[in-house]
Amino acid sequence: MAEVSLRHIKKVYPNSERTSKKGLFGRKKADDGARKASSLRITDEGVLAVPDFNLDIADREFVVFVGPSGCGKSTTLRMIAGLEEITDGELYIDGKLMNDVAPKDRDIAMVFQSYALYPHMTVRDNLAFPLKLRKMDKQTIDAKVNEAAETLGITEFLDRKPKALSGGQRQRVAIGRAIVREPKVLLMDEPLSNLDAKLRNQMRAEIIKLRKRIDSTFIYVTHDQTEAMTLGDRIVIMKDGEVQQVGTPQEVFEHPSNLFVAGFIGVPQMNFFDAELVRDGNAYSVHVGDAIVVPSAEKQARLAAQDVASQSITLGIRPEHISLASGDAATLVGTVDVSEMMGSSVHVHLDSLGQDVIVIVPTTEIEGPYQDHFFAGAKVEYAFGGNVIHMFSKDEQGTNLEF
Repeated sequence: MAEVSLRHIKKVYPNSERTSKKGLFGRKKADDGARKASSLRITDEGVLAVPDFNLDIADREFVVFVGPSGCGKSTTLRMIAGLEEITDGELYIDGKLMNDVAPKDRDIAMVFQSYALYPHMTVRDNLAFPLKLRKMDKQTIDAKVNEAAETLGITEFLDRKPKALSGGQRQRVAIGRAIVREPKVLLMDEPLSNLDAKLRNQMRAEIIKLRKRIDSTFIYVTHDQTEAMTLGDRIVIMKDGEVQQVGTPQEVFEHPSNLFVAGFIGVPQMNFFDAELVRDGNAYSVHVGDAIVVPSAEKQARLAAQDVASQSITLGIRPEHISLASGDAATLVGTVDVSEMMGSSVHVHLDSLGQDVIVIVPTTEIEGPYQDHFFAGAKVEYAFGGNVIHMFSKDEQGTNLEF
């Protein structure tokens, strides 16, 4: 239904707003600015929440903004919605400049974390409310409400009030109220964060089904990387108001652009080692502890193309890519601190090279009780191949050396 373009979008909370006494709205911005100051930059203009955001979102694409709390993702979403003023830059929806267009005229809908349902209205009336504001006739309203209710599986709750619904059912109603208008762009601001783990899993599946049924562009905000990886066509990873990487879930998982992305995406977190990258002509090797790991031919070619020199690096390796069988690879040694049974695998925490190293071992590879192999103090040998390593510079950005 619509393409969305954000060009050099900037958001500054002026210093004056933090001391303003001009009503609740001004104080809310002030509190937001003060909160963001803890992790974001303070300039002469004020608190710089989003310095320079650029992104083109295709028609019907599902894009997820993900990052830690206070990184600017919700602020960016609210600027798209028109709930936050854009300090600088241009926002286009369906090719039209939207900076000064009122939220109600942007043809967008937003689902909030807190559901924001009218408690005195039935589910039917909550769904119908935005259509009544548009002065649609009753027959059209009833048809659209029934269609949305059927899509979301809430037909049997139409005559109930929100207090009689579970958290997951309320969130379905909130989503239904948004989609009943058939908006060009559907914005979701951490809509599942109030649900328990089981309901979150169910609602993620519901949202995936929903996006196949409606012709809207989705922009979704979350701090949960599992939601980002499972929902998004593309993920926008943010830190301190700045975009760190944009890519498909597979791209950001397999080729993180820097140390932050590598550590943020993946559960458990990627293991990091101090290592030395050694270049001999166009051949590279990585020295970590007493082991020497040779990067794959593809990685060697990318390093040579970037003309990467010998240097100290941070070596990254995901827990699922570490093997207890050394094979032809060089072997490292660790001492078991803790082992966690996760059902299909065991997460083994090792004290190795003076740090915590996590190894994921499938239970199918373990003979007998796992406690017989991974008791505290047991010595474990582990290794990893050169095709799954990630090499990052030692500078402040921690850039992936293959980029």
